[in-house]
Amino acid sequence: MQYEFMKTALVAGLMLSILCGVVGVYVVLNRIVFIGDGVAHAAFGGIGLGYLLGIDPFFLALVAAVLAAAGIGAVSRFKVSEDTAIGVFLAMGMALGVLLMSMSTGYSRDLFDYLFGNILAVSWIDVKIMIVLTVIITVLALALYKEFLILSFDPHYGEALGLPVGRLKMLLLCMVAFTVVMLIKIVGIIMVIAMLTIPAAISRQHLCNLKLIIALSVILGMIFATAGLLVSYAFDLPSGATVILIAAAAFFASTAVSQRNASV
Repeated sequence: MQYEFMKTALVAGLMLSILCGVVGVYVVLNRIVFIGDGVAHAAFGGIGLGYLLGIDPFFLALVAAVLAAAGIGAVSRFKVSEDTAIGVFLAMGMALGVLLMSMSTGYSRDLFDYLFGNILAVSWIDVKIMIVLTVIITVLALALYKEFLILSFDPHYGEALGLPVGRLKMLLLCMVAFTVVMLIKIVGIIMVIAMLTIPAAISRQHLCNLKLIIALSVILGMIFATAGLLVSYAFDLPSGATVILIAAAAFFASTAVSQRNASV
């Protein structure tokens, strides 16, 4: 920990663990796992535009992700299935990113990091942005806890109560978009969906109380991020892939334990 890049990477991993713990649980409960994947790939269009214009791709990726999330939510209301809308935005974002990057001059060294992640390359500016977004999204999730709870388990009941279910769903999708863009810096576009869902999936296997599920998801995310960071540094491995493999191994172990307990 005497190295500055290790300190920034650790703080970034902890912030992302909180985001994934809070947002990931609602993603799993609302069965919108692949929206995270679609938004992540759609964000590639913003990254390509950033390289073409010569500005920081991160902010344009954030804009592209929010627009994709809002677009998926809007299009799926008009007799278009959600998975179809996800597929369209996913393909469009990736195609746009490839097209724009082919138009930009030179080769971008950190393109690999956007695709597969590199927690060791995170800067303190990135960390500050993550902290701000983590605070905003956590406050929103706490303030709208009951509303999101109803949305996750019985949206029709929410409509009967007069809740703005459509706007709540759109807000949740935007929260997913912000979390996804943060995750891209850590694990990359390809593996976003794993970190967003694995901690929540493990927690749900063993707990029923939503608050406890969220708390355990946050703790698991912190363990996976920290362990992945240390292992990747010790053995000179890609950080994003290492974090995901540790999380996946924990998921399979948890599933085995859960099945054994169910059969007893």
